[in-house]
Formats: sequence, C-alpha cells, structure tokens
Amino acid sequence: MSEWPRGLPGSDHVTRVRHTIGGAGAPLAAHLDLPARPPLGLALLAHCFTCSKDHRATTRTARGLTARGIGVLRLDFTGLGESGGEFGDSTFSMNVEDLVRAADWLRAEIGAPTLLVGHSLGGAAVIAAAARIPEVRAVATIGAPFSPDHVTHLFDPHPFDGARPEIEVGGTAVVHIGGRPFQVRRAFLDDIADQPQHSRLAALDRPLLVLHAPDDDIIDVGNARAILDAAGPTASFVALDGANHLLTRATDADRVAALIAAWAAPYLDQAQLDQTQPDPTAPEPGTVEVSENGAGRFTQRIRTAQHEWSADEPPSAGGLGSAPDPYQLLLSALGACTTMTMRMYAERKGWDLRRSTVTLTHDKLHAADCVTCETDTGRLDRIVREIHLDGDLDDTQRAALLTIADRCPVHRTLHSEIVVETDAV
Repeated sequence: MSEWPRGLPGSDHVTRVRHTIGGAGAPLAAHLDLPARPPLGLALLAHCFTCSKDHRATTRTARGLTARGIGVLRLDFTGLGESGGEFGDSTFSMNVEDLVRAADWLRAEIGAPTLLVGHSLGGAAVIAAAARIPEVRAVATIGAPFSPDHVTHLFDPHPFDGARPEIEVGGTAVVHIGGRPFQVRRAFLDDIADQPQHSRLAALDRPLLVLHAPDDDIIDVGNARAILDAAGPTASFVALDGANHLLTRATDADRVAALIAAWAAPYLDQAQLDQTQPDPTAPEPGTVEVSENGAGRFTQRIRTAQHEWSADEPPSAGGLGSAPDPYQLLLSALGACTTMTMRMYAERKGWDLRRSTVTLTHDKLHAADCVTCETDTGRLDRIVREIHLDGDLDDTQRAALLTIADRCPVHRTLHSEIVVETDAV
C-alpha cells in the first residue's frame, strides 16, 4: 500500500481529490473524500440511477461519512456525470464492473474498501459487487430496489410497455427519467431482467444494513422487506422516517451517514491502514504550527505533535465561520487553564468540586473608563471571566478557588510582559 495521502489540512473531513480511474472500459471520474487522519476504513459509494457522484445526496452522505472518520470514494458510472462512455451503451452489469474497477484502483492507491454503500439502483449494484471485492466487511443500501428491473417503473411513459415495442423493433428508445431524456437499448433491459439478485442476497456473507424511507414514493418500502427476507439474519433494517427517496433534505443525508458509520464501526478494518507509523510532517513536541489550508479565505490548520484543530473568521469578517476565531481560541486557552488549575487545587485540598464552568468574553474599552488600570490613554483589551462552581463547597472554599483561578499559567502570561520574536525561515 502506498504512503497515506494526507488530506487538505485543517478540517475534520478534509479533502475532495479528483481522480480518473482507467483500465478496461471508459475512464471513470471519481472523488476521493479523506479525513485528515488515517481513516477507520474506506468506503465505496454508488450513486442513484441516472445521478452522479456530485448529486446532493451522494455528496452529503460522503461528507457525513468522512466527518465520522471514514474515507469515501464516489464515482460516476459509465456514461454519467464526468465519466466517459455513453449511458445508452451501459448496463447494470457494467455498473457492477465499474465498482469492481474502482475497488481495484482504491486497493492499489491506498487500501481496499471495507464498506460498500449504494443509493437506489446503486444499492442493488453494491450487493452485486460485494462478492467480487474480498476485503469488503459490510454493505449498506439506501432506498434500494430488490430487483434492478424495478427502474423501468421510473421511465416515462409509464408503464414502460409503451416504449417496449419501439425497442423491440429498433433496438433503442428515448425515455424520460426525472424529466431528462435518456437513450435505452435492448441490451440494458435484457441485462436488468437477468440479474440473480435473490441468489446474491442469499449468498451474501457480510452484514447488510437496509435503510429505506417508509413513505418512499419512487421505490416502495416493500423492496426493503424483500431484501431482508432474501438476505436472512445478517441483514438489519432502519426506517428513514420523514425522508424521501432522494434525501433532498441535508439533515436526512447526514442522518444516513451517521447511521451507517455507527453500524459499520465494528466491521471496518483498521489494520489495513497502518496507523502506528508516526506522521513525519508533524511539528516537534512543544511546537504549534499554524498554516493556511486553502479551504477558505482565512481557514487555518493548527497542529501540534499529537493534535490538530482549526481556526477561521466569522462570515461577518470575510471567513466561513467553520472554526473558532483567534480571540475565541485565546479565550479558550484561558478558560481551560482556569478550570484545570482549580481542579488541581481542589483535589489537593480534598474539596468536593464536582464541576467548574468558565464563560469568557472579550471586548475593548477606553482606558479612562478603567479605574484599576495603569494605562490612562487609548483603548484596552478586556476579558470578562465568569466562573461557576458546582459542588458541596462553603464560601471560604469558593473564594479560595476564585483566587487560585488568577494564578493559572495562561492568566499570568497574559498579565506579564510578552516578547514575540519573529524570524523568516
């Protein structure tokens, strides 16, 4: 396996890298979504019928999985999106081949997928592909049909029999799916009618999660029941109450990602991604590294030898609002230091401090308005710190804890003279 490719710095679900998958067949366009750290596992995500890797539901599901530590490769099937080939020349079996080819590419680049996820007809495709990708540990479907030929119900005119004579005579016809015209050939119909989906499900020796909206008006929830019956006791079902087939609400796609990630966690193979190797690019111990990550105008990646977090500005200041701003990070340092110092003091004294909470704000005021300040001109920075102490503490103990709060190291640093040395390297 090649060296783990770090994602775009500074985000929990970090980067979306474009790739083209070659090999036999048309070139396939794909996006690889990677977390900042080596993932819990890698997933292969198949989009819905006539959709693409950039469909909202596909994108949101991928981001949701990546935010939960799972790397995701999502591709355009042949003839769709940015992939090569013509949709009219494609078949369901070609979709399955596309998935196998994508798994081969992923295996060579990073590591084989351990999770397959498919939406709608993509769900039927991942069931068909599972047996051909030996590293797969679990399969999840979203609004999938039991049989691939169910997609003919989506064709306009409906029922599809109206277009069948044209295909029988000329070998092809134009049908409309979701208001868009697609050319369908006889080979496509023959192929979807010849898929042994029942036997595939019966032979599926991996855990299967079936997600389906009870009110799905495109693929009836009865399809989920048929999948569960065929797959047997290794299959689990979750009803997506309130969702529609295309997961048009962002919250529904994120809920799907959360459900899949939680369910799949025991099955994901962390061993294939060697997480024991130290990151050679990590800063030295005791050093903090801050760098722009390119995700937004002000977004920053902040790293230490063992930890990583982000900074940004709010939209009102031209940022994305994706992370705390610098002053919020400063306040958090003072707040954390305050609670830690009080905790150590209370434990040493044996006091019943159950929990402390510090709320901080920052603003500026005129020096003339500060009666306790040495400076009497210009403007001063003011930090207001409110401390709440929860526990069986008397007034003397509470007063002592408030006094010790002022002795935390960050508090003392902020009150002392600070020298910042800047060097160009």
